[in-house]
Amino acid sequence: MTAQAIGVSKWFGQKVALSDVTVEFTPGVTGLLGPNGAGKTTLLRVLTGLQVPSQGEVKVLGVDPRRDRSVYARIALVPEDEAVYPDLTGRQFVELRASLGRCPVPDEAAARALDTVGLTGAADRALGGFSKGMRQRAKVAAALVTDPEVLVLDEPLNGADPVQRAQLIDLFVRLGSEGRTVIVSSHVLVEVERMTHRVVAMVDGRLAAIGRIDDLRAAMTDKPRQVRVTADQPRALAAALVGVEGVEGVQLGADIIDVTTTDPVTLARSLPSIACDGGIRIRAITPADESMEQVFRYLVESGT
Repeated sequence: MTAQAIGVSKWFGQKVALSDVTVEFTPGVTGLLGPNGAGKTTLLRVLTGLQVPSQGEVKVLGVDPRRDRSVYARIALVPEDEAVYPDLTGRQFVELRASLGRCPVPDEAAARALDTVGLTGAADRALGGFSKGMRQRAKVAAALVTDPEVLVLDEPLNGADPVQRAQLIDLFVRLGSEGRTVIVSSHVLVEVERMTHRVVAMVDGRLAAIGRIDDLRAAMTDKPRQVRVTADQPRALAAALVGVEGVEGVQLGADIIDVTTTDPVTLARSLPSIACDGGIRIRAITPADESMEQVFRYLVESGT
């Protein structure tokens, strides 16, 4: 495994930020989700060696980053805070990181990283004059300049405009597809869903769930499923569905029916025969509660 926290707890005085967290991050993109105060940033800082766990063990690329500092050449963190020098130009900032990371040719490495995030044209402007989205991209460039195997991103899309967000999302997906371990902490669930379906969800400093979104939803057997059916005779179809085993509710729209069921398998088997018997044309059947946002809402509700 590329990055591991094993039984990690972290407290600050009386405040418990992490409680007995055991989690593994592997190559590809993993979304780290949780409400404010869930412990996401603390976990990332512990994983990257910026904070010492109060209890437990951390391994990144097989070693404890606090004990074997050579691993820092292979990992990079994009922090949520500004973490830039406003008087430096974008190029100087990234070249500084390249020099600290002992890149053989810092200026060439910096030029490649700046081009990767689309900042070549603004590279010689002072960071203090950058927009927040541009500063975020400069931080990403500084992280990429050493060609890290593990990339940790804490709210990396903050302040970016829609075009910049799309470009960064595409970049993170590509880095994950190259075999790097990319950990993205974000509260914008729709954007995380565009990067990955593999998530680690945290609530109140504890792990709430780990896995793919569809697998997590399937495991929530206590939550009725929401299914949306589009048909040409929604009223007739709704009337027939009321009698299907497991159907707990039916809500009509213009040409849609939102069905709440505890037995989606029986619903799926019943729909074709109901449509055939009633001469109803079904245009689409889609799950209505398997999005990352809805699954995360269920997890938070379960954890509170």
